Amino acid sequence: MRICKFIVAICAAVVSVAAPPVCAQDAAETRGPNIVYILVDDLGWGDLSCYGQTNWTTPRLDEMAREGMRFTNAYAGDTVCAPSRATLLTGNHTGRVHQRGNGKIAFRRDPHDITIATRLKELGYTTAMVGKSGVACNSDDATLPNDKGFDHFYGVLSHVAAHRNYPREIVRNGERIELPGNHGKTGDTYANGLWVDDSLAWIEENRERPFFLHLALTPPHADLTVPERYMAPFRGKWPEKPHAKGGYFHQTEPRAAYAGMVAFIDEAVGRVLNRLEALDLDERTIVFFASDNGPHYEGGAHPDNFDSNGPYRGGKRNMTEGGIKTPQIVWWPGNVPSGVVSDHITAFWDFAPTALDLASAESVPAMDGISLVPTLLGRPGEQLEHDYLYWEFYERGGKQAVRMGDWKGIRLGVNKDRDAPIALYDLRTDIGEATDVSGEHPEIVAAIARAMDEAHTPSDIFRFGPRQP
Repeated sequence: MRICKFIVAICAAVVSVAAPPVCAQDAAETRGPNIVYILVDDLGWGDLSCYGQTNWTTPRLDEMAREGMRFTNAYAGDTVCAPSRATLLTGNHTGRVHQRGNGKIAFRRDPHDITIATRLKELGYTTAMVGKSGVACNSDDATLPNDKGFDHFYGVLSHVAAHRNYPREIVRNGERIELPGNHGKTGDTYANGLWVDDSLAWIEENRERPFFLHLALTPPHADLTVPERYMAPFRGKWPEKPHAKGGYFHQTEPRAAYAGMVAFIDEAVGRVLNRLEALDLDERTIVFFASDNGPHYEGGAHPDNFDSNGPYRGGKRNMTEGGIKTPQIVWWPGNVPSGVVSDHITAFWDFAPTALDLASAESVPAMDGISLVPTLLGRPGEQLEHDYLYWEFYERGGKQAVRMGDWKGIRLGVNKDRDAPIALYDLRTDIGEATDVSGEHPEIVAAIARAMDEAHTPSDIFRFGPRQP
């Protein structure tokens, strides 16, 4: 049976074919795999023990990596939430998506900003997004997630609401549901627990048909709060500096809380994998895991507390590697080779074309992303590669970044000067981006500048500064 399913999966992975796969015998066998994408919020590249974390272990994620594929050159869509998630859901980078920053902005109604959920629905998938909505940053439109392709939505609408782990209300398919025992920063019901429970129930309910589930958990984003049973094992392990200012929860033990939130994530991933195995869906379901950007500095957390950014510099809101690199693990027993560590350079906008490829779409719309299916199925020699990866960001003076092979270029101050100098780093020898070598390689700097111009398209909402005469 495992061999048969593997052959079916190979057939399902071929894109742009006019005829159905010849190895199929019925609808259950011809369909593409179920697709689950678990996204967490502000988890650093170095926060998992399979990526080098030594202050705690993440046994279920480590197991997922042993049984699947772990990526060392995977990048988030941007260095903050909203634009990063926009790239994941649309297949386009931040030079092209509508939602290029945090703030009062949301996906537009179809036919604009078409999501991968909508595209998979057209291929017969049932779809769900549970947790933090990725289609709006600050929106009160309770129907927007459903209107953007998700048959089922259960979670919070805005990113501000997602700061609270004990929200006073959540939304289920347009209906607002009060949680009377919750007060925002404290309460009786940890929302992320509800979201995991709902995801497991939804998987079981839809086990007989192809599905796409986007489970968007909020840990370890501030507020740094988590149920006691996750925090207790870490209490007293490290010196603490209480956080008692600003709008986030005044956590007196931020290090123990952060570690507990990572433990919650690890358990949640394990529960999803367990349910898939119990329902005999493991060989029919591909599971992705990643974080939306680098580790944050809010609510008492700091990347230096636990070396959350690993060997890289910076964190959230930085264009250095620590701000945009993400741990990424992909699991599909019998299909994705186990125990493989891939150094393939990939970013969030590769997910949408990958999902369409897996679903045997007859055609794939033009996107910035490239399907990862050859890499995922153990055929790296067939994998297409990006000429470069591109990011732009409008906070803190405006920033652009390009990775071109092993070269990384970062331009700061773009909100004032579109042609501000580009710092250049050689990632082969300087993964910490400590030494600017732009003066030694003017031809590389020029190529990166051209890529920045090519990738950036005008936006009605977000604007860089003028070019200097």
